[in-house]
Amino acid sequence: MSDRVKAGPLGEGCNPIFKEAVCIQTDKVYDSCKEKDCLEDLRVFFTRSGQEVIDRAINVKCRKAEIIWVFTDVESVPFNKGFYTVDVKFFFKITLDAFTSIGRPTQVEGLATFDKKVILFGSEGNAKIFQSQFKEHAFDPQLWKKTNMPKAKIEVVDPICLSAKIVDVANCCCDELDLGGVPDSICNCFDGELVVGAERRMVFVSLGIFSIIKLERNVQLLIPAFDFCVPEKECIAATEENPCELFERIRFPVDEFFPPQKFEFQGAEDAFDRSCLE
Repeated sequence: MSDRVKAGPLGEGCNPIFKEAVCIQTDKVYDSCKEKDCLEDLRVFFTRSGQEVIDRAINVKCRKAEIIWVFTDVESVPFNKGFYTVDVKFFFKITLDAFTSIGRPTQVEGLATFDKKVILFGSEGNAKIFQSQFKEHAFDPQLWKKTNMPKAKIEVVDPICLSAKIVDVANCCCDELDLGGVPDSICNCFDGELVVGAERRMVFVSLGIFSIIKLERNVQLLIPAFDFCVPEKECIAATEENPCELFERIRFPVDEFFPPQKFEFQGAEDAFDRSCLE
């Protein structure tokens, strides 16, 4: 321990760029993984009015898929110290074009979910962590024993709609599902109550999704510091006296009139086939 760098000003002979070694509290990533999942035939649940449209539809097309929320749960792996299972549940808002006739399609929104589990290294820690932050109704009796667990963090982009199809209930051997476990915060993203059990037709979608799953712990780290971060730019405020002056400072939006070409995007050069120029 005596040969470790301590917090404080750096002595002579050290890198002159750094002024001091400072101790910060931050989240350190102990393990992570990236996923490229193809989610096939996810059941979509609709509101009562949306299900009536689906029951009359002859075809559907997936317009877009959005991620509403991702719930995670971390549990230690028995007989494998330092490793944890991360249970992840994705909630998707699916927007479909339902074709009920030759005319214009009707736009319908529904809910789809997907569960997955990964195992990551999160190290060990026995110290329980409590913070001096008051939040009303924040104490959860189910979680008070997990204050020493690593935190799971999910980074994900909105999925790509790959396909959508309608299936008659009579031709489907699907199990009955209970929507009672869906949190109210998820259900409130839709115009009505999600229903299941009385439908004549069901919709299944396939999605492509990219995600990064991390396990982090809050630790103290000793890092070199240049100086304090003092803002150099002054804040610009618009007032009734100088709206045109503020407008004069706005850059002309050239890209809106002349959209960038493929090779102008960052990283596009790697995908560009230079053999076409030869």
